Amino acid sequence: MFDVADPESRRARRRRRSRRHNPDGSMTLIEHIYEFRRRLGWALLAMVAGGILGFIWFGTRVGPIESLGEIVKAPYCGIPADRRFPSDGTCRLLQTVPFEAFMTQLTVGLAAGAVLTSPFWLYQIWAFIAPGLYSKERKYAMTFVGFASVLFAIGALLAYWLLPHALQLLMSFGSDIFVTGLTADKYISFVLSLLVIFGASFELPLLVVMLNFVGVLKYEKLKRWRRGIIFLLFVFAAFVTPGQDPFSMVGLAGALTLLFELAIQIARIHDRRKERERTAEGWDKLADNEAAPFQYEPSTAEDETPTSPAKASTDDIT
Repeated sequence: MFDVADPESRRARRRRRSRRHNPDGSMTLIEHIYEFRRRLGWALLAMVAGGILGFIWFGTRVGPIESLGEIVKAPYCGIPADRRFPSDGTCRLLQTVPFEAFMTQLTVGLAAGAVLTSPFWLYQIWAFIAPGLYSKERKYAMTFVGFASVLFAIGALLAYWLLPHALQLLMSFGSDIFVTGLTADKYISFVLSLLVIFGASFELPLLVVMLNFVGVLKYEKLKRWRRGIIFLLFVFAAFVTPGQDPFSMVGLAGALTLLFELAIQIARIHDRRKERERTAEGWDKLADNEAAPFQYEPSTAEDETPTSPAKASTDDIT
């Protein structure tokens, strides 16, 4: 086992982790634990640094970019001034306990910091799991992560665009009797939960596409289940939208329906392409009791390449 205090041991570990000296990424179990600790430490450090930047950005304008507090508060300020408290034209959230403003700024700053530094800490996760994947699996994983990031961002932006309209609709009821005075913690919780819910929900159609690509869900099944799935999407949107807001519910369900229909069409194109490949190779003409025409010859013991003692270690899990 390596001595943590020994500089030579640290250099040896760095050398073993490098792609130049260890192209297949093979490590012993204890080295995997060290690697996980190192990657997790860098990811947490990036989130903390991003949280500090987000905390400062909350009350500071960055060039042409509004402060984070103004961006988050903008949907609330879209409510007509005569329905907000106070009704003197100013737009401020209520603080009901002394520590509420600090905690709100910290929460929003950490959330923004996690988003800003997501390329770095996502890379740390990817760098830890990538050595255990085949090249084809890496390609699929990178494609999935790329599309998932874009869809999450689109979902969050849609939620932010719908938020002012939803608030105006909800605050229009009883306008002659009630005035809206939202506390900071409840408003921020509502906004963040809506952004996360919309972003995460937009991953569902991507999951359908990935299941189709690996052969779990076929286009014919999706076509038969279309009506039921659309109904379930509306039920899902009704349950997950905070406060059961009807405007956000319809917006989320409509967007998910369009994305699901797009996923079905992608599955249709993919299944047709696979069917053409099977036809070209003659697989569709095989009888059920006919052997597949594999061109495969098993190797003998003499053909096996001897394994070095380092590779044959029982604690080498890769």
